[in-house]
Amino acid sequence: MVNYWPIFLIVFSNVFYHICSKSSPEKLNPLAALTITYLIGTVCSALVFFITNPGASLIEEYHKLNWAPFVLGVAIVGLEAGYMYLYKSGWNINSGYLIVSIILSITLLFVGLILYNEPITPRKILGVIVCILGIIIMRK
Repeated sequence: MVNYWPIFLIVFSNVFYHICSKSSPEKLNPLAALTITYLIGTVCSALVFFITNPGASLIEEYHKLNWAPFVLGVAIVGLEAGYMYLYKSGWNINSGYLIVSIILSITLLFVGLILYNEPITPRKILGVIVCILGIIIMRK
């Protein structure tokens, strides 16, 4: 059975993510803003961890780490700073994210093929063509 609540959580969170990224003060350096963002994120993550895992130990969980969370931390800084700079450079919230998402979707199609042996089907190729046409239409 497919679980849909993560989709709703992602969409809900993404809406506020982009509102906040676009609403960041013009003169504020995005990297300075991210220090507060990650401080709040750390506190919230720890609180939710302990609420949803009573009696659990973060230290025990940390023993299970591999390289992925460390690289993810760097990637998230690039992602969030990128969006803040995107909006500061004048992109609209209703088109900047869409263009990025289309390019990302096409890129992940090939990442899925190369790293995870996920097939590229004719339907996916058609989707890529539609996405490229969408970018062309939006940039005119």
